Order: sequence, then structure tokens, then C-alpha cells
Amino acid sequence: MHVSKLTQKGQTTIPAGIRHKLDLHSGDSIAFEIIEDKVVLMKISPFDYEYHKALENTLSEWSSAEDDEAFSDL
Repeated sequence: MHVSKLTQKGQTTIPAGIRHKLDLHSGDSIAFEIIEDKVVLMKISPFDYEYHKALENTLSEWSSAEDDEAFSDL
């Protein structure tokens, strides 16, 4: 188990072992999820705008009124 103290401002240092395991570096985004009485810390992958824009263009073939109607009962 890794232990860290909370500062008066609610900040803490993520222990080195956890940073190494999650491959965390300065500037990385992290998320916290509360599950019952525990908190899970996760590394968030950076958003690749260009990739998602290109992906959006490939999906346009399924965004017609006919497709909306065909899938409306699912």
C-alpha cells in the first residue's frame, strides 16, 4: 500500500511507485472514480483531435435520415 499526506490546500503527491506503474508524467491528465468507499485513480489518454476529426468523416456514411429511421426502434 502506498501512503501520502494531504496538504491544507487538498493537494497530495502521487507516490513514485504509482506514477511509474501508470506511466504518469508532469502534465498528464488523471481521473478519480469513487466506488463505494474507495477511490480509483486512472490515467486519461490525451485527446487526439485530428484522429477524431478524421474518424468523424468516415462515419458520415451512416448519418442519413434513412439510417436514423432504420435504427430508431433499437
